[in-house]
Amino acid sequence: MELDPADMGKVINRLKRAQGQLAGVLRMLEEGKDCADVVTQLSAVSKALDRAGFAIIASGMRQCLVESDGEETLDVKKLEKLFLSLA
Repeated sequence: MELDPADMGKVINRLKRAQGQLAGVLRMLEEGKDCADVVTQLSAVSKALDRAGFAIIASGMRQCLVESDGEETLDVKKLEKLFLSLA
């Protein structure tokens, strides 16, 4: 199964934003910024990564359901494991 490129464009943008946020967290640490500010930014990075992960899983699920052609192709245990890995 390949992920839908149209869906992945949004995910890639989200991950690039998270990458920029993470660079900001590193910069804040190097500059000795306030702990609360650092943790707030780190939380934003974490949420962005989680959302990207959920979007990837949702795209894969949608693709499995649409392309199944009547066959059982949805691996529920595998999807459950992926969801739990983000929890």
